[in-house]
Amino acid sequence: MREIVVDTETTGLDPSRGDRLVEIGCIELFNHMPTGQTFHRHLNPEREMSAEAYEVHGLSTEFLADKPLFAAVADEFLAFIGDAPLIIHNASFDAAFINAELERAGRAPVNRERLVDTLLLARRKHPGVSNRLDDLCSRYAIDNSHRSKHGALLDAELLAEVYIDLIGARQSQLLLGTTAAARVDGRADAPRRQRPVPLAPRLSEAARAAHRAFVETLVKPIWQTYFGGA
Repeated sequence: MREIVVDTETTGLDPSRGDRLVEIGCIELFNHMPTGQTFHRHLNPEREMSAEAYEVHGLSTEFLADKPLFAAVADEFLAFIGDAPLIIHNASFDAAFINAELERAGRAPVNRERLVDTLLLARRKHPGVSNRLDDLCSRYAIDNSHRSKHGALLDAELLAEVYIDLIGARQSQLLLGTTAAARVDGRADAPRRQRPVPLAPRLSEAARAAHRAFVETLVKPIWQTYFGGA
């Protein structure tokens, strides 16, 4: 199944008051595993950046001045997300901004039925505690040390890792490449991990040759009693 993890950065908190998208980042998952396919754009919001928003993501009005308008990348964005479910942390916030931009560009909005809100998933799984993205990274031992400020693509990459843990898919991935060995009584042992690369042999060729020479000196090895031989 194809899913898209989405994160955005904005000029403020409310698209109904004229706040705009300034960055959008998307990560493609297939069967809950990142494929390496991404969509990432900085956007010209056609307005000044607030000081509060700049402190969050570090994107200045000057930096964004020569970036494309959302309308110029809308079709590329829509083609990338296709009809896949959208995995978003605090989905109502990001979706409101995305749909406001789509409306300005004359495109259809994203349906709410497509949204998977990882904040709601986290609150159900970890009630009564903070479930910000940084908190979830710490809880699941995901390295976010390089996240000094918010960034749409970086946060989407971290959220993809968090999402895999939230839904328990990482445990399933750990079992890939394993086999279950049947016992005599018909039941199965626990799955056994297989080494992706076999261990290197410990015996040198010289040691093997010495062993063969020793065996040839034996008059009647005991195993010939059971397996035959001269």
